[in-house]
Amino acid sequence: MTDRQNKEFNFKDEAGQAVQLLLRDYQGGRAIDRIASYREPDQNAILHVIRELFQIVYPGYYRDPDTTRRVFNMDAWISTTLDDILINLAEQIEIALRYTDAFHLKSAEDVREASQKIAIEFVRRIPRVREYLDTDVQAILDGDPAAYSKSEIILSYPGLYAITVFRLAHELYLLKVPMIPRIMTEHAHGCTGVDIHPGATIGKYFMIDHATGIVVGETTIIGEHVKIYQGVTIGALSTRQGHSLQGKKRHPTIEDHVTIYSGASILGGQTVIGHHVVIGGNCFITSSVPSNTRVNVKNQEEVLNGPARKDPDFIDWVI
Repeated sequence: MTDRQNKEFNFKDEAGQAVQLLLRDYQGGRAIDRIASYREPDQNAILHVIRELFQIVYPGYYRDPDTTRRVFNMDAWISTTLDDILINLAEQIEIALRYTDAFHLKSAEDVREASQKIAIEFVRRIPRVREYLDTDVQAILDGDPAAYSKSEIILSYPGLYAITVFRLAHELYLLKVPMIPRIMTEHAHGCTGVDIHPGATIGKYFMIDHATGIVVGETTIIGEHVKIYQGVTIGALSTRQGHSLQGKKRHPTIEDHVTIYSGASILGGQTVIGHHVVIGGNCFITSSVPSNTRVNVKNQEEVLNGPARKDPDFIDWVI
């Protein structure tokens, strides 16, 4: 046997041993050891549902060429797409419901029926989602001089993409579907850099400008006509208590007509940003701000100054 043949034989032997070592490692019974993939929601199936939902939410902007070639009638095309969404979404919900105490021990028939009802209720809510998204598109058009048309916004703005996925995922979150809403918003996070938890509550006319690096936490409440720029965090204070904080208000409340410029961080469940507030770039805020206030960074000491403008309704809060 030549040296070359000997090396090849040894490599295969070592490779086989390494594979066996890994296969034994899967037997540890840990959460990361599940190798029966059919027991977990399928990310690819959920992403497929997201793509089809965009076709329903924005018909005429997002199309499946294969489907449109086969179905020429618009109503038939929408019905066909919705049927596919319902079948795939119900299947994934059925898998996810097994993670809840309410369905863990129920029969397969009961879980399947519940998942189908949730999927149908979700589809019934799409018109309301579209109502909100229409205002979001308008807010971007009104607020961004670089936007030349609603078509441009729908087809190219990452902020709107993230908002759209969030609003759809939020409805599943309200229907108490586990895992799937978070998979949806984390997909949008990966695509756009915008991390909006599906549990957040966000009103109409929401605008994200430039996107990228934005974080909106689970218990955040955002009113209407709110505009935020890149790098903004609306988050929690120290979470050293970890899982024990689940279900508690950990993130701020942002009232109507608030603008938050790039790099600002607003933290804490008791923090309320009043209406018509402007938060300057790179501000770090952990306490409430009164309405009609402009907040800017000057030094590390908080100083409440008198009005800097003739408008008596506004005060400047320098931090």
